[in-house]
Amino acid sequence: MSQKFKILSGFIKDMSSETPDVKSYLFTKDNISNYELDININSIALKNKLVEVDTSLKFENKEKADNKSFFEVIYASIVKIEDNITDKKDLQKIILCDVQTEIYPKIEKILLNLLTDSGYPNVKFNKKVDFNQLFNEKFN
Repeated sequence: MSQKFKILSGFIKDMSSETPDVKSYLFTKDNISNYELDININSIALKNKLVEVDTSLKFENKEKADNKSFFEVIYASIVKIEDNITDKKDLQKIILCDVQTEIYPKIEKILLNLLTDSGYPNVKFNKKVDFNQLFNEKFN
């Protein structure tokens, strides 16, 4: 491995689009600009330096409203960590930053396709996620 890790495989673990009724659909369509993208990352150690990294993208309206929709994609990556990587901070950087930088464009595309197929075709995420910056802000 030239990197400290290798992504062996990835798959959609869960995907959800919830628009309960026409009233909610129309409300969401009119208020989609109020929706925000949240990212959550969890990891589970497997055997032989393998790690399952679950990246969750949620797109939801944080404001209180009865007629809103909810969208989420959970993407699982199976990651092989090099044997010589033992430092906790190195592992955190790999899982929270390096793997995410590599897989995020694919997950973003999956979520945008879900939104389009759910009846919201013109959604765009204007701000690109800089996982290096987020990692440095949190851990440095």
